[in-house]
Amino acid sequence: MGEHNVILIRLGLALLAGAIIGLERAFHGRPAGLRTHSLVCVSSSLLMLLTAFQWELLVGAPVETIRVDPTRMGQGIMTGIGFLGAGVIMREKLTIRGLTTAASIWMTAAIGILIGMGFFSAGFFATFMTLIILGAFGVIERKMPTRHFGRLIVSFKRQDIMERDALLQFIHLHHIRESNLSYNLDNETNLFQYQMTIYAYDNSAFHKLSNALMENDKIKEFSIVPTGD
Repeated sequence: MGEHNVILIRLGLALLAGAIIGLERAFHGRPAGLRTHSLVCVSSSLLMLLTAFQWELLVGAPVETIRVDPTRMGQGIMTGIGFLGAGVIMREKLTIRGLTTAASIWMTAAIGILIGMGFFSAGFFATFMTLIILGAFGVIERKMPTRHFGRLIVSFKRQDIMERDALLQFIHLHHIRESNLSYNLDNETNLFQYQMTIYAYDNSAFHKLSNALMENDKIKEFSIVPTGD
């Protein structure tokens, strides 16, 4: 097989692998989709091809001046991809989003490295496993019972404070549990606050709690901020 055919096949397979993973991400509306994953995989493969064919590119150079170490190129690629992955991680108040997409970009770069070096079987299996992780594992995560976390702040007038145990019992009625309870008194507004982390297995529990809190005349202000992704 000619040199140009080898290069074309490897880059084509890298494009295919990156596009398959990118399509899955694009389908789920993630910020890094088809084009990003395709470019990451092809560019990683291209840089590894540079390492694989450096003898042909440096014809006539003294042998002792050339060191063949593909792992150094791979390390450089993965380090650079880390910055791209960090770019898709977003913080929305106490919620962090984009970790899975960042991991998929990192995996796509690794697949590109494998294909660029001609390790097709490993690249194929890695692509297949990535699709399983992003697709099937996502379904499992959604169906398995998980805790939904949030941050609850409840404010009372200083002369009308609800007792701690009464408030906790009120929260427990909605199948919500608490932890890290703290207290705060704001002298400027003269409001006393309970602050706590809350969690529940029912995704609608926080909404039901908010409706109940609005109907309580003793409560001056409250906020519930989900902290899960």
